[in-house]
Amino acid sequence: MVNAVVGANWGDEGKGKITDMLAKEADIIVRFQGGANAGHTIVNDYGKFALHTLPSGVFYNHTTSIIGNGVALNIPVLFNEIKSITDRNVPIPKILVSDRAQIVMPYHILFDQYEEERLGGKSFGSTKSGIAPFYSDKYAKIGFQVNELFHEEALKEKIERVCEMKNILLEHLYHKPLIDPVELLETMHEYRDMVAPYVCDVSLYLDKAIKEGKNILLEGQLGTLKDPDHGIYPMVTSSSTLAAYGAIGAGIPPYEIKKIITVCKAYSSAVGAGAFVSEIFGEEADELRRRGGDGGEYGATTGRPRRMGWFDCVASKYGCRLQGTTDVAFTVLDVLGYLEEIPVCVGYEIDGEITTNFPVTGKLEMAKPVFEILPGWKEDIRGIHKYEDLPENCKKYIEFVEERIGYPITMVSNGPGREDIIYRK
Repeated sequence: MVNAVVGANWGDEGKGKITDMLAKEADIIVRFQGGANAGHTIVNDYGKFALHTLPSGVFYNHTTSIIGNGVALNIPVLFNEIKSITDRNVPIPKILVSDRAQIVMPYHILFDQYEEERLGGKSFGSTKSGIAPFYSDKYAKIGFQVNELFHEEALKEKIERVCEMKNILLEHLYHKPLIDPVELLETMHEYRDMVAPYVCDVSLYLDKAIKEGKNILLEGQLGTLKDPDHGIYPMVTSSSTLAAYGAIGAGIPPYEIKKIITVCKAYSSAVGAGAFVSEIFGEEADELRRRGGDGGEYGATTGRPRRMGWFDCVASKYGCRLQGTTDVAFTVLDVLGYLEEIPVCVGYEIDGEITTNFPVTGKLEMAKPVFEILPGWKEDIRGIHKYEDLPENCKKYIEFVEERIGYPITMVSNGPGREDIIYRK
C-alpha cells in the first residue's frame, strides 16, 4: 500500500509532523522531490528537529528512509543531518539513496547566490540552496547522477566540459572566481566515498516492497502553490510538489498511490515572495506569527519570519484538487484559541467579480480577499483526543472549512507532538 503526504498551499503546512506520525505504520518512507531548501519541523520523544533532506520517518527503528531519484541531493547536507540526529541519541537510521538521484553541486549554491544578487530587488526570494540552478542543469542534461560518481574517466571528462560552460558565466555575467576542475573532481571523490554505502536501485527495491505488501509513505516538500506548473509561477520551486510526481520521483507506477493525505493549516503562512491573497500585516500578523507553530512561525531552513494570513478556502480547495486528495490533515488548530472571531477567506474579488476558483498569477495579484467571520472558541484545545470533546465553535470552524474546500478532514492536529491528533470519521 502506497500513501502520499503532501501540502495544499505554500509549504509549511505541518507535513513533517503528519509524516512522522503516519510513519509508525509504515515500512518505508520516500522523499520524492525537492532539496534541502525547505525544512520539516518535528517534535517527538527525542526532542525538536528541523529536517531538510531526511524523510520525516527516520525516528523509528523499523523504517527504511529513501532519498528518491526526484530529489536534489546535497550529499554533505544529508550526512551532516544524519550526524545531527545521531548526536542526539536517535538510533542510526536505515537509509537508501537512489542511484539515479542527482547531486547538488557546490557551484549550484554559488550560482543561486550570484543570481539573487544580480536580480537585486527583482529576486525570487530563494533560500540560496542551489535548487533552481540544480534543476536547470538537470533538464539541460548537464547534471550529475549519483551513479556517475563511480565511473572515473567519464566523470573527469564531464567535469571538465561542464566547468568550461560554467566558467564563461562566472567570468562574463557574474564577475566571480572560476571553478577549478581538479578541485571539483576531488570534491566529487569525497561525495562518492560518503554516499557509496547507501546507493541502491530504489525503483527495483520499491517494486519488490510493493509486491511483498509493504506500507510505503511518499513525503512531498512544499505545497501545491509552489508547483512550477500549477502554482504561483514564477514564485515557485523548481520541482513538482504534487502527489502525482511521487510516482516519478520514487520510480513506481502511478496507480499504486492509494491514499493522498493533503496537509492544510488552520490559518495560512508562506515563506518567500509571491501572491498571497489572504495575507495579514502589522500587529495582527505579528501576534499570529508569535503564537503559531511550535515556537512561532519562522522558516525551518532560513529562520525567516513567515508571512501570515487567514485560512484561504479558494487556495486550499484548488490545492487539494490538484493533489488528488483523499484525506485532509488539518494542522495547528490549537493556535487559533486566542481569537474572539476568526476571519476565513471564502472568495476572491477580481475586477469587481467574486470567484471561488483559483486563478493564474496575473489575476491573482489583482485579487482582494472576501472574508467571512466565524466565532472563536476562546480556549486551549491541546490534550483533547476525541472530536466530540472539542468546543462547539471549534467543530463549526472545521466543518465550515471542510464544506468550502470539498474534501474530508479526517485528521485534526491540536499540538506539535505525535500524540496531539484527533481522528475523525
